[in-house]
Amino acid sequence: MNILILGSGGREHTFAWKLAQSESKPNIFVAPGNAGTHEIATNIEININDFNCVKEAVLSQHIDMVVVGPEDPLVNGVHDFFLEDDQLKNIPVIGPQKAAAELEGSKAFAKAFMERHNIPTAAYKEFTQENLEEGYAFLESLNPPYVLKADGLAAGKGVLILQDLQEAKEELKSMISDGKFGAASARVVIEEFLDGIELSVFVLTDGKNYKVLPTAKDYKRIGEGDTGLNTGGMGAISPVPFANEEFMAKIHDRIIEPTVRGLEKDNLPYKGFIFIGLIKVGNDPKVIEYNVRMGDPETEVVLPRLKTDFVEIFKAVANGTLDQVPFEIDSRAATTVMNVAGGYPEAYNKGDEITGIDAVTDQIVFQAGTTLKGGKIVTNGGRVLAVTAFGTDFREALQSSYEGVSKIQFKDRYYRTDLGFDL
Repeated sequence: MNILILGSGGREHTFAWKLAQSESKPNIFVAPGNAGTHEIATNIEININDFNCVKEAVLSQHIDMVVVGPEDPLVNGVHDFFLEDDQLKNIPVIGPQKAAAELEGSKAFAKAFMERHNIPTAAYKEFTQENLEEGYAFLESLNPPYVLKADGLAAGKGVLILQDLQEAKEELKSMISDGKFGAASARVVIEEFLDGIELSVFVLTDGKNYKVLPTAKDYKRIGEGDTGLNTGGMGAISPVPFANEEFMAKIHDRIIEPTVRGLEKDNLPYKGFIFIGLIKVGNDPKVIEYNVRMGDPETEVVLPRLKTDFVEIFKAVANGTLDQVPFEIDSRAATTVMNVAGGYPEAYNKGDEITGIDAVTDQIVFQAGTTLKGGKIVTNGGRVLAVTAFGTDFREALQSSYEGVSKIQFKDRYYRTDLGFDL
């Protein structure tokens, strides 16, 4: 079986690593991939948002299944492109169709979906250039902090949480009128601030049946103690210690079940992962956001804990038989620590040599922003690589992750040393 993974980050390296463990020994291709996927798969250098290029690669490599890693191709309609093409329509795509991908593509769409299906979330209103003045008035009616979200995709950077009312008004204008996040912030959602602790829940669905994957908690801020700028994620922990049986039952009944049934009722075809970003307010879960794919770096702790054959899981998603596949989860905790380029999430260097990956033996290194240059692995992005480890609890796992991290070097490398501080 030939499987093509679209994407180039740590999530896609983890997918390839997991698929490579399958008893069916699939041939794995990753487009465009990175230096890590190069070791276990065949990288294909294409633009994954140019669907004609994707089609050429699929036909030339006789691909039997496509697994979509990042959100952009899904929001742009890659699944629909396959269904509408006579040469591609019988090749399964793991990832929702375009209409359903709006759950991530538009914050306003997601909010309306939650309202329609009585899924608990923060109170909100949406604003554009036409009702900007109303946006100022709405901000005045709220207590700080003020939460402003770009409606469209902004690479994880389109959310602002501000303490000062005047600053919030200025940022709202900057987002809508001055295009701070480009077209993504032509519409802005303003929400009430929810005070609590966050976690992520991952669901895999074939459109009707679904399985709940292990919970995870990631750390978005660049600085220790969750300070500084937002990033794509500085590390993750799984399972989340406070997500006990009682709390998970609430998540299932109030959020997961209504979400999957809501997609069915609204006729939004969905075969793939649903990432539900949650916050625990008091003892109740509320949805912060949906993503229509696995999170990164959460993938690097969730998938290593999944013992079931990944190829068989994806086949079941494609065939609508996910209820027939038993999920086996490793009871140990898993943690991952992201190593980033100096300066990230602002300007940073590329092309610096990475050494010591081979010295990491008791942990797993998942590469993200890496590439090969003259036979050497060099940095090629802000989030460079993640080091994952197991332990009887998250503290033991973190200790092991940091041991692995200590063996790796590259210029101006930075990582957070305080993961799990809030648990």
